[in-house]
Amino acid sequence: MTEQTPKPTPPKPGPPPGATPAAVRKVAHAPQPTLTPNTPSGPPAESFGRVAEDGTVFVRTADGEREVGAYPDATPEEALHYFARKYDELYASADLLHQRLTGTDLSAKDATDGLAKLREHIAEANVVGDLAALDALVTQIEGEVATRRETEAAERTAARAAAATERETIVAEAEKIAAQPENKVQWKASGARMRELLEEWKKHQRSGARLDRETEGALWQRFSSARNSFDKSRRVHFAQLEGTQAEAKALKQELVKEAEALASSKDWGPTAGAYKRLMDRWRKAGRASRADDDALWERFKAAQDTFFNAKDEVAAKEDEEFRANLVVKEELLKEAEAILPITDLEAAKTALRAVQDKWDAAGKVPRADVDRMEKGMRRVEQAVRDADEKRWKQTNPEVAARAQSMVDQLEASVASLRDDVAKAQASGNDKKVKDAQAKLEAQEQWLAQARGNLDEFGG
Repeated sequence: MTEQTPKPTPPKPGPPPGATPAAVRKVAHAPQPTLTPNTPSGPPAESFGRVAEDGTVFVRTADGEREVGAYPDATPEEALHYFARKYDELYASADLLHQRLTGTDLSAKDATDGLAKLREHIAEANVVGDLAALDALVTQIEGEVATRRETEAAERTAARAAAATERETIVAEAEKIAAQPENKVQWKASGARMRELLEEWKKHQRSGARLDRETEGALWQRFSSARNSFDKSRRVHFAQLEGTQAEAKALKQELVKEAEALASSKDWGPTAGAYKRLMDRWRKAGRASRADDDALWERFKAAQDTFFNAKDEVAAKEDEEFRANLVVKEELLKEAEAILPITDLEAAKTALRAVQDKWDAAGKVPRADVDRMEKGMRRVEQAVRDADEKRWKQTNPEVAARAQSMVDQLEASVASLRDDVAKAQASGNDKKVKDAQAKLEAQEQWLAQARGNLDEFGG
């Protein structure tokens, strides 16, 4: 085959043979290291060819010579140089692809596309040069493309595993939210978190590693099920809440009507009790919606305040009237306390009755002083009752007889136990001595107590 090619011109700068448009854009827009194609080391390319007398150019290969073409109207040196330069360009393209594989993040796909184009050019090329070296370089590129492909596959596998773990985390949190007991769910916060988890899922779908269809389908099914379960529970909860709130509203409306009906009552004691019972029913009625609950409470409280403010005004006037009574009762309380300690029971009882008659006639005291005054008088009254009861016990023949009988029984028991102790000591049995002594001590204590009780009767 004879090439009728004009004298060649230097090649224009640009992407190497076989570069895909995506690779061209990537190289153009991404920072890239400076890549300088190398020429093959060793003998010059021209040394691998010869020119026949008719001007035909041949290249030597491991399988023998092969015709590559002719360069008309040129000297043998020019013809060899022309086909050798084409070899150098082809080798430089292969070397540039090799450098991009080893020095940049060229993807396996782009490298495979570039390698395919390079092979296509090599298959069509008629060149003079070290074709074995070119084949060796292409074989090296093939191995590195395979390595890059394996690396990317491993990276994709790792990325998919990480993505699956991240999706699993999203799903697990959604399931945890959905599984909360209804009485512990914070619906607003949980609903907001569910929406955030959905956005995170979408973000992973847009920018994360792609999962295999089966894994993604299973995870999405779980995620969707958790969201649906939560949404269903929320709808049921708020539907029930709406019914409960409506019931509470109706109950509280009735309570407000009752409270407002009592607001003008002057029957202070019974009405105050009625308001207390209304308040207990209010607490048990549950909550209506916030707006309804607040409005109804304002009405209830206003009615209650109206009644108790009026009651307090009347009580304040009464307290003012009762202050004079307080002065009298304070003097009477001093007289009553002077009875103590009791030395003459009959005289004490007579004095207390006189004070009690005056006490009842003195009338009411201010509310703030009622408890203090009543407790003071009750202390004196209780002391007189205790003294009267003690005297009755001391003069009661039946009680005195029972006390004497108890003393007699205990004295006999103590005497018997003393004999037991003596016998135990005589036998030399330490355990029997110890047991008998313990029983004797207990009986002696009871005897001492019984004798003290008998002494109160003058026995």
